[in-house]
Amino acid sequence: METDKVVITVPVTGSFGDRTTPFIPITPEEIAESAVDAHRAGASVVHIHVRDVKTGAPSMDFELYREVVERIRDRSDMIINLSTGAGARFIPDDKDPLGFGAGSTLCVPQKRMAHVLRLKPEICSLDVGSLNFGAHVFVNTLSHVEAMAQVIRDAGIKPELEVFDMGHIEIANHLLKTEKVIGPPLFQLCMAVPWGIPAGAKNMIMMKDALPADAVWTAFGIGAASFPTAAQSVLLGGHVRVGMEDNLYLKKGQRAASNRELVEKAVRIIHALDREPASPDEARESLRIS
Repeated sequence: METDKVVITVPVTGSFGDRTTPFIPITPEEIAESAVDAHRAGASVVHIHVRDVKTGAPSMDFELYREVVERIRDRSDMIINLSTGAGARFIPDDKDPLGFGAGSTLCVPQKRMAHVLRLKPEICSLDVGSLNFGAHVFVNTLSHVEAMAQVIRDAGIKPELEVFDMGHIEIANHLLKTEKVIGPPLFQLCMAVPWGIPAGAKNMIMMKDALPADAVWTAFGIGAASFPTAAQSVLLGGHVRVGMEDNLYLKKGQRAASNRELVEKAVRIIHALDREPASPDEARESLRIS
């Protein structure tokens, strides 16, 4: 659905970097403050991961999620989008391919969904397919995806269908046909993630054309692809995601000092294309959040 208003999602922090990486939000207070600051710059949706306060490593701790969400809700009307991607990482043991190597987080769907059911965001991510993801495997078996989709549907939360390759769109279409996801659907086109679909206009058009006719969609690119992907998405009628989960640089050789700086650059791109960033309420209408 094309609209004059562009929804900006800010993924405040992810798995890039750790305590030694400058400017990365780590604590719940830092994550929430960075989200609210990005909201002031034009972001209307915040995509949330949490990190271990001491090490900066990715975490699934409920209390960290709770504190972040409460701090953001107390200070803004941003749309909360909680990640369910944690708990899908598999790294095989070099001595036993059926064993779990250090860094594996693979767990049951119930654990991946626990914070979502307790905190009741308006949106949560749903990664619909598996992928060689950098050095590890991102595991989302169909039975797990179907189980998570049904839980999200029954809780009245809008799933953001994360697709990293063309086959993932077919899985998403299966979820829609079997009514495990109720339309109109919301898609996130995830580009330039090693080893998913590369960024670029041709690939984005191919993905867009494969979506259901009533789909609403956002796109993001990793690293240097971040801002070109944002511009291409706006030109093709999609929405935008920029933030430190995806990209740590404002431009080549210049580290971003904050999520706000990344959002401000996205706003400049949107304005250059004669569009406007959406407010949270306008975003709720565009994303068809009931």
